[in-house]
Amino acid sequence: MTEDRTLPNAQTCPVFPALNRAYNTVFQPGALSIGLVAPLDAHQASPVPDMMRHVERAQMADELGFAALWLRDVPFNVPSFGDAGQMFDPFVYLGHLSGATRDIALGVASIILPLRHPAHVAKAAASADQLSGGRLLLGVASGDRPEEYPAMGMSFPDRGERFRDSLAYIRAAATDYPTYSGPHGALSGSMDMLPKPAGKRLPILITGGSQQSPDWVAAHGDGWITYPRDVSAQAQIVRDYRDRSTCAGSVTKPVMQSLYVDVVEDDHAPPQPIHLGFRSGVPFLRSYLRQLRDNGINHVALNLRFNHANVEDTVKRLAQELLPDFPTQGSAQ
Repeated sequence: MTEDRTLPNAQTCPVFPALNRAYNTVFQPGALSIGLVAPLDAHQASPVPDMMRHVERAQMADELGFAALWLRDVPFNVPSFGDAGQMFDPFVYLGHLSGATRDIALGVASIILPLRHPAHVAKAAASADQLSGGRLLLGVASGDRPEEYPAMGMSFPDRGERFRDSLAYIRAAATDYPTYSGPHGALSGSMDMLPKPAGKRLPILITGGSQQSPDWVAAHGDGWITYPRDVSAQAQIVRDYRDRSTCAGSVTKPVMQSLYVDVVEDDHAPPQPIHLGFRSGVPFLRSYLRQLRDNGINHVALNLRFNHANVEDTVKRLAQELLPDFPTQGSAQ
C-alpha cells in the first residue's frame, strides 16, 4: 500500500505499526505532534545548562500536553562543539523522569551506539520502557564527536560497522532466549535478557545517516530522525525515505526532526535564521509546522536553548497557541 501525498491526513495514509504507548501516541500518519528538547533552559552563552527547575519544567510540559520530551547522549563536554546536552546520563535521567511524569513520551535523540555495549543499551532501554509504562522512544546514532572515541578506547572511522552490529544485538535481545553472534559477543539461546520492552519491541529511530546507506536506514529503523531544512527540500527527503522503506518491504514509518526556536513576543516579526532554526513570532512558527505536517513530518522536537524570553513563559505560550493546532493523538495501546 502506498501513501497518498496529496491528501496528508489520517484517513488516507497507512497506519504506523503498533509498538508501544509512546510510538503510537507521538506518531500518527498525516499528523504532526510537538515535543521539547531537554533541558528546558535557555543557555545561549554557555554550553552547560544550569538545570534549574529541570524536573518541574518536565512536569509542566507533561501537564500542558506536549507529546514528548527528548534527551541526548553527550558523555563529554567537547568545547569545540559547544553543547553539553542535559549533562545527566540519558538512561539514569529517563528512570528519574519516568517516575516524575505521567503521559509525556520520553525520547532519546540519540544514544551513541558505538560508544556503548549493546547489551547495556538493550537492558537499560527495556527497563526505561517498562518503568515508564511504554513511554520510551529510542533514537540511535553513530556519533559525530571524534574526541569522544579515544577517551573510550574506540576507533572513530569504523563506527558505522559497530553501529550496525549494535542494532542487530539490541533487536535480538528483545526476543526470548536470543541468539546473536558478532563483534559484541555471542548469545547462544541458552539465557534470556530481562526485562523485555513493554511492547515486546523497542521503537528504534535512526538519526541521520549514521554512517549507513539510505536504503539500510530505511529498512532497519522504526522511524527516522532528520535535521531541519527548507520545507521543499525536506519534503523531497521524506518522500525518498518512505519510497526506500516501501522498496525494502517495510511498513510506512514516521519521520521527525529537531528545530531550534527563539519565540518573540511580536507576532508580526519576520523570521530570522539562528543555528538549525529561526527566531520568529508564533504565527510564523505555526505556519512552518503546518507545512512540515503537510509534507510528511510527524513530530518536531523544539529546542529552546537560544530562546531570549523566559523559558517557562514560552512553554506555556506554545502550549496555548500551538498545541490546539497540533494535538497529540490517543494511543490504541
